[in-house]
Amino acid sequence: MYTVAVVGATGLVGRTMLKLLEERNFPIANLIPVASENSVGKIIKFKNKEYAIVSMAEAIALKPNIALFSAGGNVSLQFAPLFAQAGTTVIDNSSAWRMDPTKKLVVPEVNADILGKDDKIIANPNCSTIQLVVALKPLHDVLKIKRVVVSTYQSVTGTGISAVNQLMNERQGIEGQMAYKYKIDLNAIPQIDIFMDNGYTKEEMKMVNETKKIMGDDTIKLTSTTVRIPVMGGHSESVNIEFENEFDRDQVVSLLQNFPGISVQDDLENQIYPMPMTAEGKDAVFVGRIRRDESQAKTLNMWIVSDNLRKGAATNAIQIAEYLVSKALI
Repeated sequence: MYTVAVVGATGLVGRTMLKLLEERNFPIANLIPVASENSVGKIIKFKNKEYAIVSMAEAIALKPNIALFSAGGNVSLQFAPLFAQAGTTVIDNSSAWRMDPTKKLVVPEVNADILGKDDKIIANPNCSTIQLVVALKPLHDVLKIKRVVVSTYQSVTGTGISAVNQLMNERQGIEGQMAYKYKIDLNAIPQIDIFMDNGYTKEEMKMVNETKKIMGDDTIKLTSTTVRIPVMGGHSESVNIEFENEFDRDQVVSLLQNFPGISVQDDLENQIYPMPMTAEGKDAVFVGRIRRDESQAKTLNMWIVSDNLRKGAATNAIQIAEYLVSKALI
C-alpha cells in the first residue's frame, strides 16, 4: 500500500485523477490532496473518507511514495525536484519535463519498459500526443511510418474549467470571463497555445517532438494543425499516415484490434465510428474511419478519439504508477 499525493487536486485533471484512483482500486494507504494556498484546509472526499487539502511544503514533508502532478509547468519545475529529493516518484502531467533529455516521456502501452528505479520525475505526454502514439505504435512496428499529417479537434476541457465556463455561459447568453480571445460556441479556433517563430503553435510542436521521443524514432516526419472546438467529451484527430511498407486494410484493423488500449469502432454500414460524446468517461483510444488514401501509395487515413481528461491525462499517469508498482520500481 502506498502514500499518494495528488498535486492540483481541485482542477479538472486532478479531480479526474482522484476519481480514477478510486475506480481502478489503486493500492493507497494514505491520500495527500495538494492544491494552492487558497484551497488549503478545504475538504475533499475519497473512498467515503474526508481529506483536508494540504500545502506543498506539508506534502513534501510527508514523503509520499508517489506524487501525481497536474498543477502547471511552473509549479512542476519548482516543486517536482523537491518531492524527488524526498524520495517521491513524481509523475508530472505538465509540459515542464517532457523534452528534458534526462527525463522519460511515457505512454505505458508504447514505452513503459524504459522506466527504472532511478526515474524519480516521469513526464506524462500531451493529451493529443498520447492518443496519437497509442494508435501509431502497432502500425509503426510492422509497417514503418515515414510521415504523419494530423489535424486535431480538441475539447474545451483541455484548457480547463475557465473554458468550460466560457462555453456554458455563451450557450446560455451569459457574459463572463473569457478563456479564449474569441467565442468558442458555434466556432472553431485554429490556435491552441502560443504561436512559435515558425508559425506553428506550441501545441502543434509538442505533438511533433513528443511523438518522436515516445516512439524512439527521429526519422518519423510529422506535421500538425491543432484546433479548439466547442465539445466536452474528448479530443478527435484526423490522421494521414504514409508507410514504407505496403499494407491492406484488414491487416491494419487486425494490428489495431490486437494492441492494448485501442478499441476499433469502424462499422460503416451502421454508421459506427469514434466520437467525443461516446468516448467520454472511457479509458480507451478509439480508432475508426480506417481507409486507404487513394491519392498516394502506401498511405492510410484514420480517425482517433479519446477522453482527454482520462487517457489523455489522468488515466495515463495512473497507468504509469500501476506499471511502477507492478514491476517493484517504487
